[in-house]
Amino acid sequence: MSDTSSPRPQVPAADQTLRILSFLAGQRGPVAAGTIAATLGIPRSSVYHLLGALVEHGFVVHLPAERRFGLGPAAFELAGGYARQEPLARLGRPLVAALADRVGESTHLAVMTGRDVLYIVEERAPRRPALVSDVGVRLPAHLTATGRAMLAAMPRAQVRALYPDAGAFADRTGRGPGRPGELRDVLREVRARGYAVEDGEVSLGLRSVGVAVTDHAGWPAAAVAVTWPDDAAVSADHLVPAVAEAAASLGRRIGRR
Repeated sequence: MSDTSSPRPQVPAADQTLRILSFLAGQRGPVAAGTIAATLGIPRSSVYHLLGALVEHGFVVHLPAERRFGLGPAAFELAGGYARQEPLARLGRPLVAALADRVGESTHLAVMTGRDVLYIVEERAPRRPALVSDVGVRLPAHLTATGRAMLAAMPRAQVRALYPDAGAFADRTGRGPGRPGELRDVLREVRARGYAVEDGEVSLGLRSVGVAVTDHAGWPAAAVAVTWPDDAAVSADHLVPAVAEAAASLGRRIGRR
């Protein structure tokens, strides 16, 4: 009869792999393999072997110039899967609905999945046009206010890994960044302001403002945004306090200190 009370892992490689992913998820940026090995107490040879497998499957990205490793697009897919199972949507839905009532404009909540944002909550304001950001829709993160807010909160090395060259940039309306340097400029402005804006990059005639929702580790778990017609008598500065308040409230609900 096997001893099920034993604390020793029955599948050491799986245990070590999960510990590596959990460790990377808690860092502010990519880290060296030696740091992973020393912190987790895993032999360096095993760390390199496991990182190689994780890179091959997209869960980790390798930054050769920096000799560091960070989470990859497949890890974001896990976050998207979590979102699709609705815990984050359940927590965010009442906040997004209250925000729409407060500002009188359409609101939504999105998470990152690879280089896209995935919309998990939308609240359309009365007498406002339907948006492309319906629940379940994915849009290029670099074009959206929610995506820019989350990208700006990520380590710069992680953003470089997601957008290594011009081929990583999708286009919808002919507006928005189309190469890494242009995206860096956009995200620099987002960090300086504390919020992201979008003006016709997703749909001509519509504007958005977004604020990231950060978790206990400072990672952008989601973003809240408001969208309005560009002919409405509304300004981003007027909306930002309410959006930021909703994002901060959701952050507290998911465990941010």
